[in-house]
Amino acid sequence: MATHRTPVNISITSELDAFLQAKVESGRYQTTSEVVREALRLLERQERERDEAFNQLKAKLHQGAAQAERGELLGGDEVFEELRQMLEERRQAKAVVRK
Repeated sequence: MATHRTPVNISITSELDAFLQAKVESGRYQTTSEVVREALRLLERQERERDEAFNQLKAKLHQGAAQAERGELLGGDEVFEELRQMLEERRQAKAVVRK
């Protein structure tokens, strides 16, 4: 199935033009259009990943807010004690691996 392509006219800096030309000259791409399409696909993927990470963060914040409303929070001293314990466990695990 053929993909419909729409011509687009863009203006780029001389540095970006040199980059495009270098990619084509490397032999990895046939044309500068291929380079631009690949760049746009990568940008699209990066945006999706960023959106997904943002949505995960929002979900965690909502979960934390709900826990706070139910009074399920740890005090600062408790949190730092848990962190100290985790760090000590990691140090011990690394010490065992080194032996």
